[in-house]
Amino acid sequence: MVKVSQLLALKDSGVITTHPESSVLKALQMMADHNVGALPVVQAEHLVGIFSERDYARKVVLLGKNSTQTTVSEIMSEKVFTVGPDSTVEDCMQMMSDKRIRHLPVLEGSKLVGILSIGDLVKTIIQEQSFHIEQLESYIKT
Repeated sequence: MVKVSQLLALKDSGVITTHPESSVLKALQMMADHNVGALPVVQAEHLVGIFSERDYARKVVLLGKNSTQTTVSEIMSEKVFTVGPDSTVEDCMQMMSDKRIRHLPVLEGSKLVGILSIGDLVKTIIQEQSFHIEQLESYIKT
C-alpha cells in the first residue's frame, strides 16, 4: 500500500497557501497561476481552513458577492479534514468519498507538509493497479 509520504515525495515540493485576510480574487489568481483547485488557509503557521473553487462558486458567485471585497475567511471551509504522512492512499480515498471532498491537507503534527487532490490519488491507484496487472500477466506467461 502506498503511503501519503511516498506520494508527497513524488509531487512538487512546497505547498501554496493563502491567508484568511487575502481577497478572494487574489486567492483565485494564485490558484490559476499554480493550476490548483484549492488552497489551504494558513495563519501564524496553523491551518485554519481551506478555500476551493467550490467555495467560490457557492459562496461568492451564487450570492452575488464581490471577489475583490470579500476575504477568504468569509467563505473558506473551516472544517478541514486532514491526514498524516503515514496514512495510506486507500485511507485517503475512503475519507474523500465519505466526506465528499476533493482535497486533503497533510499534517505532520500541526505542520502543513502537503496537500493531495482526488486526481493525485486516482493517478496513484491506477499506476499501482497497472503494476499488479503486469506482474500477474508475467506470472501467467511463465
